[in-house]
Amino acid sequence: MNPVPARPAAGPVAPAGAPAAGTAGAADDGNATADDLAVTAWLTQLRTQRRYSPATLESYRFDLNELQALLDGRAWNTLTEAQVRRWIAARARGGLSARSIARTLSCWRGFFAFLAETSQVLHNPVRGVRAPKAPRRLPKALSPDMARQLVDAPADDRAQSLRDKALVELFYSSGLRLSELIGLDAVYRQRDGYRSRSWIDLPQAQATVFGKGAKTRDVPIGGPACAALSAWLAVRAQWLAALPGADRDALFLGRRGTRLSARSVQVIVKRMALEQGIPANVHPHVLRHSFASHLLQSSGDLRAVQELLGHANISTTQVYTSLDFQRLAAVYDAAHPRARRRRAA
Repeated sequence: MNPVPARPAAGPVAPAGAPAAGTAGAADDGNATADDLAVTAWLTQLRTQRRYSPATLESYRFDLNELQALLDGRAWNTLTEAQVRRWIAARARGGLSARSIARTLSCWRGFFAFLAETSQVLHNPVRGVRAPKAPRRLPKALSPDMARQLVDAPADDRAQSLRDKALVELFYSSGLRLSELIGLDAVYRQRDGYRSRSWIDLPQAQATVFGKGAKTRDVPIGGPACAALSAWLAVRAQWLAALPGADRDALFLGRRGTRLSARSVQVIVKRMALEQGIPANVHPHVLRHSFASHLLQSSGDLRAVQELLGHANISTTQVYTSLDFQRLAAVYDAAHPRARRRRAA
């Protein structure tokens, strides 16, 4: 078996309506085989009916290439459960993580379900196959003191400083994903075929967010974040006046007046954390995790945290209860007399 190939890195999200990555290639080739056409048909269905992101579709294309390599030119209906199990064992020995194997099997399982629905195979050889058990990874979150230290960092009068302050405040105030934050418009707009999907409403202290699974939710914006956003919007107007070709819709702008990129936001968050002397590797998702764990610690309302984060399944949110237990265990170990005696022993 070949060494474990690298999974493609997730790229920027394509604009709405643009062709999704991983759905065109084989179908556009005049020499496409029936297998290639089946792959393209399934990926197109996921893009158009289930609204999968371009990055997810590209990852699925990679997984299906792996499946075709395993079959080595044989028909889909020749794949057996035993072959799938041998593939798992070989990939695990080669160093592929249990999480990556599970993701690949999920893709194959869905693809064979599609083939069965379209009468291209009679059974799904992946249905009963389970991936190796993955260790449960808890999300990394800042302590409340560290989070306060980051968001309380003062901003000067420069537009860039006010923008960065507003950006970090909004992350921690509302628990947004990175893609959700950069997709925000300054206000709701509808004109010339353009309609905002995500925007902020400062008078109402809330943001309307277009998130995963093409679902929209409203999230509150806290007072400090509203103040930081108001300060940024005041200088943003001057920025737009100085750059006639700038994106007039985007909430957060780069130096050239275009919508701030995901990579730029990652650099900003990390730089601000380092400037405040925070030793952890802080990235946007750490702020989202911090928002969730601190809110859960204060309120204990798991359902409310689920809605604010935009999780489709509450089991995704429940990981933060483990994070909260870790915090309580650390307090116990530091303060309880029995814990101290156990460490001394």
